[in-house]
Amino acid sequence: MKISTRVEYGIIALADIAINGANGKTVSSSDISERQDISQKYLEQIIISLRQGGFVKGQKGSRGGYMLSRPAEKIYLSEILNALDNSILADAYEESEENTAGMRNSVNCCLWDKINSYMRSFTEQMTLADLIAGHKENTEDPEINMYYI
Repeated sequence: MKISTRVEYGIIALADIAINGANGKTVSSSDISERQDISQKYLEQIIISLRQGGFVKGQKGSRGGYMLSRPAEKIYLSEILNALDNSILADAYEESEENTAGMRNSVNCCLWDKINSYMRSFTEQMTLADLIAGHKENTEDPEINMYYI
């Protein structure tokens, strides 16, 4: 399965805003662009979709930037995926009346339907907060666990 850079960068941008926008601080697109090595022009296009999807809100002015419009615990990956590319969680095939039997139908029912169902279920249960928690576990500072004598 291939995920577009639009979807990948959108999830990364939301996670960056959630991590760096704690306590109501705003996060600028230029800061996200620099930290995550994403073209700022491309990021701005993605953020427009994230705003339209109701995930972020913008603040203008000298302290302007973006913040999450709701807590990361209430933003599900399925919502993000559907806002940025509604074909990811869509059915892999459209059933035609002509081809309701045979191997193709079996493969669709036994394989693709189950994979799509699993992906929908997984993304409907995983929140942005879960993703951030996983990131923090994977990037834990090794100095924390060091003992010095």
